[in-house]
Amino acid sequence: MSSVGDREGLRVALAALAALAVSQGIGRFAFTPILPMMQQDVGLSVPEGGWLASANYLGYLVGALWAVRLRLSARAAIRAGLAVIGLTTFAMALRDGFLLWLVLRALAGVASAWVLVFVSAWSLERLAALGRMSLSGVVYAGVGAGIVVAGAACLILMHLHAGSSAAWTSLGLVALAAGAVIWPVFGSGGTAHAPPAERSGGRVGDFWRMVLCYGAYGFGYIIPATFLPVMAKEVVPDPGLFGWAWPVFGAAAVASTLIAQRMRRSHRRVWAASHVVMAAGVVVPLVLPGLAGIIAAALCVGGTFVVITQAGVQEARAVAGERARALIAAMTSAFAVGQIVGPLAVSALVRATGGFSAALIAAAALLVISAAALLATPAGSPRA
Repeated sequence: MSSVGDREGLRVALAALAALAVSQGIGRFAFTPILPMMQQDVGLSVPEGGWLASANYLGYLVGALWAVRLRLSARAAIRAGLAVIGLTTFAMALRDGFLLWLVLRALAGVASAWVLVFVSAWSLERLAALGRMSLSGVVYAGVGAGIVVAGAACLILMHLHAGSSAAWTSLGLVALAAGAVIWPVFGSGGTAHAPPAERSGGRVGDFWRMVLCYGAYGFGYIIPATFLPVMAKEVVPDPGLFGWAWPVFGAAAVASTLIAQRMRRSHRRVWAASHVVMAAGVVVPLVLPGLAGIIAAALCVGGTFVVITQAGVQEARAVAGERARALIAAMTSAFAVGQIVGPLAVSALVRATGGFSAALIAAAALLVISAAALLATPAGSPRA
């Protein structure tokens, strides 16, 4: 591969990384580190936080389903999604109003799904053409990188005693600036063509098993992913300490994405093992009190949630062959439903019990059961 091709591959991968950092780290997950700030300066309750999180996840589900039939080029869809994320994030600071916030978070969810779907198609097509598929791990490290940026920004603002409005404004400007920088890179390349089917196979029962297990993953991870900083704030009031929970979560996601690319285990075993590690991370704050438990949870959950996505999609391709697209779509829908139900379940359980313990135990149990279900059938294929 020529040096020109190497440079172009790196340019594509870094632009895709930045786009996923904006769409996931800001469009989806910026709310997580900002939630404790909103609780403090606008009096947002945990149930209201659950509704705002679910509005974003519902928008994500709508956006993912819409993207299948969206008659836009990859370039137009990515650019539109990045612009909407920046504007809706910035608008969260302009006016207080719960109904307005619901709409803005839902729109950000729709746009986040568009960017994820079309950046994946565009970048993988371009990297394959350049012979640089080894850089695909760099692309998906963008999810964790965006979480780190959002968490670090909120940590700095809390040190400066700034409020949630300053956080939304800052992250909105970051999203708009990042979108402007990478805007020209998405001027070439179209929508990726569907790859040829590997093979036809698999059993209907196993397909449903994978769908339900992926839905359990959506439910299990979203509880700490949404409420981890809130739980940290309850045990460590000092923002200079509890604010580290979310950056650690994102850093673990970046590292695990790159490490998993080199593992030599079947996709299904990696998927199941990640469920078990995630379950341990979900309940560790209950048995390890204080900041140590919160950081351990951030490492365990942050270090597995992107790996599960990678392993789950690759396993679907291995076992479903020509039916892989339908299976991946069903898994994605189940995941979206799980992450919508998760915050609502937390809100109900917090009201009923006065704490997070019941929700964490339920999520961990579901993850362990799903790991056992995954291992009840043979893996589709070994990792390449």
